[in-house]
Amino acid sequence: MGLALKDTHYYCYRDYLTWPDDGRYELIDGVAYAMAPAPDLPHQDIVGEVYFQLRQALKGKPCRAFIAPLDVRLPKHNEVDEHIDTVVQPDVLVVCDADKLDRRGVRGAPDWILEVLSPFTAGHDQIKKRQLYERHGVKEYWLVHPVDRVLTIYRLVNNEFGKPELYELQGGTPIAVLDNLMIVWDELAARLPNHY
Repeated sequence: MGLALKDTHYYCYRDYLTWPDDGRYELIDGVAYAMAPAPDLPHQDIVGEVYFQLRQALKGKPCRAFIAPLDVRLPKHNEVDEHIDTVVQPDVLVVCDADKLDRRGVRGAPDWILEVLSPFTAGHDQIKKRQLYERHGVKEYWLVHPVDRVLTIYRLVNNEFGKPELYELQGGTPIAVLDNLMIVWDELAARLPNHY
């Protein structure tokens, strides 16, 4: 199931900033996609645990971890913020270049992104956002499927994502772009349900 479109108009960040808070959207190439309903407990458990582990591991280091909702503006060139037509809110992200951070969030590609798949977002995250993150130079993109307990990792090689790597949510998985910092799964995976 795909995410609903706001309508067929072309939008940019200037428009996005005027929308009321009662609906959340992401912009991809000027198209506004309605964000999925509030995440369920397993989704939030994964996001919270991964963020917690990252925050602990990155203390005192130049890289910083963030959690949605946080606007990540992805300019195509050097356009001013108001003309940017792509604004996303990854579930968890890490930025190592402090120059990309400002009061509004992040401007430019994060170094690492994790999205948790759900029935509402799976196609969007696996296809549209994967292509978007590859095009903008995200170095490492992780997709977690909570029910199947599977992790898919895409790593940027020569400006394209290489063949996806698949892992079970067990033991630890190193984040290559963060000096192999490890995300440990066992305790979290034991809490996840076996079905939706």
